[in-house]
Amino acid sequence: MTSSPPPPAPTIRVVLADDHPVVREGLAGIIEAEPDLEVVGQVGDGREAVLLASALQPDVLLMDLRMPVLDGATATAEIARVAPTVRVLVLTTYDTDADILRAVEAGATGYLLKDAAPAVLADAIRGAARGETVLAPYVAARLLDRVRAPIDALTPRETDVLTLVARGATNGEAAAALTIGEATVKTHLQHVFTKLGVDDRTAAVTRAMQLGLIPGP
Repeated sequence: MTSSPPPPAPTIRVVLADDHPVVREGLAGIIEAEPDLEVVGQVGDGREAVLLASALQPDVLLMDLRMPVLDGATATAEIARVAPTVRVLVLTTYDTDADILRAVEAGATGYLLKDAAPAVLADAIRGAARGETVLAPYVAARLLDRVRAPIDALTPRETDVLTLVARGATNGEAAAALTIGEATVKTHLQHVFTKLGVDDRTAAVTRAMQLGLIPGP
């Protein structure tokens, strides 16, 4: 009695989210050349990415970071909320600490740069579909550096400013409350952004609360 061959592995369904049509078409060509990968949808902004992820429930969604309507990190966080089984694999040209941290904290399964070889991209999609964390070597090194390097302590004044911002104060309101100039508030916030490895007020507040540098909500 001969045994029957094992059934073929299920096709991995992929959605592409990038605001450049030429990039999407190039990625689609690479992915469709793999017998076990299939592109089931393409979108050009973050909001569409969230909607299509919810509607199609693909295995993997390739996400660019800089897109209209919703940026990639915000869209990733939304997808984690409305379609938690969808694995988001960031594919971008941006490799700053702030970009990497925002994407990972938003729930991205992996983070690749667009100079990745086609074979690396295909294997990353397969890994992401299996639930593995997939990071470009450079990105993995940067994350390890961030984990190993101690966060520079915020000064008392920086803590005061960020605490007021966390409560919803504008720069002007924070300046008035602390009897300092609004330009000084902006300077303090820039120092905070640098120390925490973020690039906006919301991310600074979130990161500081996670680290216990300011009180939580």
